[in-house]
Amino acid sequence: MRVTLPTTELLEALRPLVPGHVQLEVWDWAAPVAGPVDLAVLPYMAPASVLGVLAGSQVSAVQSQSLGFDNMDEHLPEGITLSNAVGVHEGATGELAAALVLSGLRDLPRSVDQQRASVWEQYWTPGLLGRTVLVLGVGGVGAAVADRLRPFEVDMVRAASRARDDEHGHIHGTDELPQLVAEADVIVIGLPLTDQTRGLFDEHLIGTMKPGALLVNVGRGAIVDTDALVAACAAGRIIAALDVMDPEPLPAEHPLWATPGVTIVPHLGGRTTSMDARVQKLVADQVNRLAAGGALAHRVL
Repeated sequence: MRVTLPTTELLEALRPLVPGHVQLEVWDWAAPVAGPVDLAVLPYMAPASVLGVLAGSQVSAVQSQSLGFDNMDEHLPEGITLSNAVGVHEGATGELAAALVLSGLRDLPRSVDQQRASVWEQYWTPGLLGRTVLVLGVGGVGAAVADRLRPFEVDMVRAASRARDDEHGHIHGTDELPQLVAEADVIVIGLPLTDQTRGLFDEHLIGTMKPGALLVNVGRGAIVDTDALVAACAAGRIIAALDVMDPEPLPAEHPLWATPGVTIVPHLGGRTTSMDARVQKLVADQVNRLAAGGALAHRVL
């Protein structure tokens, strides 16, 4: 059984975690790999286009280190499966979402600006306590966001593709979004990018947001119409905190950088030093599944 890893560090970490008969090799995806490969692990944050190097190869399966798999179906050769990194980034992304919510509702950027100017000026902010928080998505990221915000004594409202109930209560359907959005003080997007969610927050839906409401996006940038968001924030109607945006990376000349009321984080959701241990566990689990004759988990393509 042959498995390729994108770095020597990951290979060395896996050696004691997988059976001795598994052949581990480093392959950086810069050029085609020769011979049969049972599982190839993608470099972290590799663009979907890198999958094109698999054309004509004997690679059976690919393991991504990312949770999202946008556009990968357009580049993955037929006959090769792709699994995503479930369990690696959800907690860290939920952590960042909570930080962005607190930063927005306590206006921490204002204090940072005052510190740089050596200005001591106290001010009032809405705060999070008792606010209505709408979390979009109840999967890994959405659940992690909700879990981290509940202790702040918020009125938690959740929505997903269809209405249903779970152990935490009712989940609204996205068909109810206009009303839900209009009543929320904070909206956190934790949805994946699909044909249904692309451009979901357009000029109309953003226009239904409560004046002064905070929009946090840790899902995918293209879920929000960037031009509509810029217009709403520039007019002082709402504020926003974004870990993902469209386009990405954001060009230096893009108006979003200078839009009042917008906090921009350069897609840092999963980038914590604790990520390595979770990636190692995920890949080891996948290799051990194959070694035991089983199927890979978390297959998305």
